[in-house]
Amino acid sequence: MTIKFSEDLVPLTDLKVNPGRVVKHMTEAHRPVLLTSRGRGVAVVQSVSDYEKAEEEREFMRAVVAGLADLEGGREVSLDEARVRLGLK
Repeated sequence: MTIKFSEDLVPLTDLKVNPGRVVKHMTEAHRPVLLTSRGRGVAVVQSVSDYEKAEEEREFMRAVVAGLADLEGGREVSLDEARVRLGLK
């Protein structure tokens, strides 16, 4: 999800004048919009569904990294032991 500066930079005044156009753009493009004031970035706006998807991906990656760290640290259990701990047969 990369910002396309030619399309996704929106001055705050444009947002004030036509917020629906900005929301429609970011929803259809599935990219965040960078809001600017006097040529400087001040905020990033993103659709809720894209935000939730990105959050789920970040959480998954955190879990993968934690799992890999556990493996490297010798903190692992056998499949049979995991089944017993989880109450699975």
